Order: sequence, then C-alpha cells, then structure tokens
Amino acid sequence: MPPTSRLLFVWLALACLLGPLAHADTLRVGSKRFTESYILGEVLTQTAAPHADARHLPGLGNTAIVFAALKAGSIDLYPDYTGTLASEILRLPGDASLEQINAALAPLGLGAAVPLGFENTYAIAVSDARAADIRTLADLARHPQLRLGLSHEFIGRADGWPALVQRYGLTQKPSGIDHGIAYEALANGQIDATDIYSTDAKIRRFHLRVLEDTLHVFPRYDAVMVYRLDVPRRFPAAWQALGELAGRITVADMIDMNAAAEIDGDTFAGIARRFLAGEPVGAATPGSARRPGVLGMLWGAETWRLTVRHLALVGGAVGAATLVGIPLGIVAARRRRLGQGLLALVGMLQTVPSLALLAMLIPLLGRIGVWPAMIALFLYALLPIVRNACTGLQEIPAGMRNAARALGLRPAQVLRYVELPLAMPVVLAGVKTAAIISVGTATIAAFVGAGGYGERIVTGLALNDANQLLAGAIPAALLALLVQGAFGSVEWWTRRHRASVS
Repeated sequence: MPPTSRLLFVWLALACLLGPLAHADTLRVGSKRFTESYILGEVLTQTAAPHADARHLPGLGNTAIVFAALKAGSIDLYPDYTGTLASEILRLPGDASLEQINAALAPLGLGAAVPLGFENTYAIAVSDARAADIRTLADLARHPQLRLGLSHEFIGRADGWPALVQRYGLTQKPSGIDHGIAYEALANGQIDATDIYSTDAKIRRFHLRVLEDTLHVFPRYDAVMVYRLDVPRRFPAAWQALGELAGRITVADMIDMNAAAEIDGDTFAGIARRFLAGEPVGAATPGSARRPGVLGMLWGAETWRLTVRHLALVGGAVGAATLVGIPLGIVAARRRRLGQGLLALVGMLQTVPSLALLAMLIPLLGRIGVWPAMIALFLYALLPIVRNACTGLQEIPAGMRNAARALGLRPAQVLRYVELPLAMPVVLAGVKTAAIISVGTATIAAFVGAGGYGERIVTGLALNDANQLLAGAIPAALLALLVQGAFGSVEWWTRRHRASVS
C-alpha cells in the first residue's frame, strides 16, 4: 500500500475512534432544537444523574429526527407533547388520550409517561401595533395581505398550518423562518405574524397578541416523557426519580425558565439545576450561570473539545472519500461512458439537502451521532475528488503514456509512476476543495448529536444568540483557512520536489 493510502487509513481510524461510543449502561436523554426542549432535556438528565450514568444529547433537530433516534435506540427518552405525538407521529385524533397514545406506541417498543404538569400549545401571534383589529384566527383570514413567517416544522405539520388553512380558510402564503429569529423579525416589521408556543417568554417582551383559536384547531399539548419500554428495567432507580417529576412543572415555571435562557442569558444546565433545587430561576438569583461572551467561549476549554470532534468528522469523511474517490476517478478516466455515469451519480448526491440526508441515514443505520454525520460528509466530499482525479488523468498527454509503455512499463506501473504523479496537483486540488467544503458542512453534525462547532451554531439559532453563533462560525472559518494553508504548503512542497528531481 502506498504511504499516502496508509496515512489516510490511519487518519480514518483515528477519526472513528474519536467518535463517542454508545454504552448500554448510559441513559441517553435527547431534546429537540428549541429552548424549552433543551431545558427539559437538562431537567430529565439531572434528575436521573444521581441514580444512573445519564447523558444529554441536545438539539437533535425536529420531531422526525428525534423520534427516529428514539425508535433506533440511539436515545432512551426525550420530552415531547401529547398533541405532537397524536397528530404528527401517530396520526391519531388531536384529542387522543394518553392511554390511546401508549396503545399506538407500544408496538414500536415505546411509551409516553410522566405528565410534567403544563401544556405548551401552538398559537399564532401578531404585533399589537400592526394589527389592532385582529383578535382571533378567524380575523386573520380577513387580512390576506399580512406577511406570515412560520417555522418550517409548523408549515408541514398536519396539526399546524394545513389544519388552520382547512378550518379557517386562510389564504396567506407563509414564508419559512427559524423559530429562534421569528420574534426579532416580527419586532422589526419584516413579518406580521408567526407561530409561537404558549410558554414562550418573549410574548410579553415583544408585546405580542396571541390570537384566539375559536374553533379549537390545536389539540392539547401536555408535556410528557417519551421513552423506550426497556428503560424502567434497565434504570429502575432513575426511572423512579423521573416519575417524581409528574405534575411538578407549572406553566409559570416553564415561562420563567424559558425567560432565564432567552432573555437573561442563563445556561440550560444552570436553569435546570436551580429549578430542581427549588430555587428561583430568575435573572436576579445569586449564582446564576451566565453564558460567556464570544471571547470567553472561544478561549474556553469547550472550544478544544469541539475542535477535536470537528477535525475528526472532517478528517474521517475526507480521508474515506479520498480512498474511494481517487479509484473512482481512475475508472472514470479509463472508461468514458461509465465515467459519465459515475460523475452524474456523485453530482446528484450534492443536490440532496443535508438535513434530509441525515434524516434518511438515521433509520438506515439505526443510530445517531458520528456515523450518520460522517457518511453524509463522505458523500458530499466525493464529487470534487472524483471529478479532479478524472480530469487530471485525462489531461495527461497521450505521448507520455506511450513513452512509458515503450520503456516496458506495465499498465499498473504507468499509472503509478507516470500518470498519478503528473495528475497529483489536480487531484490534491480536488481533495483540498472537498476538505474546505467539509469544514463548513460538518456543522450539520450537531443536528444528529455528533458534535463539532455546529453545537454552538444550533444553540445560537434556537436562542437567537449572536455570541453563540459567532463562537461556532469563527472557529469554523479559521479552520477552513488553516486547511487551505496546509494544502497550499503540500502543493508548494510537491512542486519544489518535482523541480529538484527534474
């Protein structure tokens, strides 16, 4: 095996070893990508932690991704809502009881239990200053000119926008917007209405009017814990402790906790810790753990952990793509018709949206974390490597090959000693392009619990926290520059080495 291939194999192996190993004795708690779910995930994790090895996998994406992770066994439990379980997942009537939900979940090896004590229903909110005559959702139908910015999940949910259109006859064409930035867009006049959760802390801060659902389209959304049915057997003490959370969280408690995170800048872990200790969670509480600023996060120990994980994802994916992509590029250069098909295939992979690809990989692999993310990055890295390897080989003058054959070299020797060295600058350019692109694309890994700089970006989007966003985006940009510089040094050394040999 050539030294370069051995190096890439070692690179890939190290990247895989750096990935987290799923331990059967670890209680894995998931959460969705919005503030309340982050907090509830921490509450569940900290409640179980004294009785079992508990780990929180935060911000795993939307309902479909988190539920797929639960079914696959990648997580053991997560917080959700009865209306979401009934309408969005199980296709039951919106007013289905917890018993009916459990009957539908049981064949999947899942259950729902521990009603936490509060309801967080969907609603539509408008700016009080912009729509003084709109009080109900029926009134909204009489204002087709209003600009609606709705979360992407709400637009697609059966119990969301489609249900409102059917029952109220709404004719507006909503734009998709991340929930974390919808309030600021509403306050700045960029949109006129958005979907909100009834426990959102920013309703009062931005002086919003919550429109009355007179036809009761939205079902009840009582907060519960969705779990795998083997959890009580595997973690009996932790399960008993989790059961004691039933009815403990009121609507006022949840609003205060959301406010502490979104308005006061407290950490999710600190908020959960104070709530479980029976302490106030407001901003004036002594000892509140504030999120640091950009510089504080960049220089913190957490940055090194995220950097190692990000490098592992990029290195593993690009290393594997190089091992596979260069041989595919050789085949594409040798066999033109087959090559056209190969290039079309790897080009098509680039058109698949990253989150859609991750959502498909979770049930296929039966897990979340490093492997779905690394496979997605591997597929996205193939195109520049395959294309450049094919192009570099095709651009070699035919006379060079003929001269090598005339000297008695076999086809494999011609490839190794003549063609690959001559094509190497173009091949390296393809690997460099794939690596730089992968540094940015690897931020999607956070949506499936694989870590990296995307953890901060995802959290920043959920909280609309510019500091979190910058603390994730700046290291990713610097890493891309470092990767480009490293490949530039390799290219310079290669040119100098060839010049000295010649």
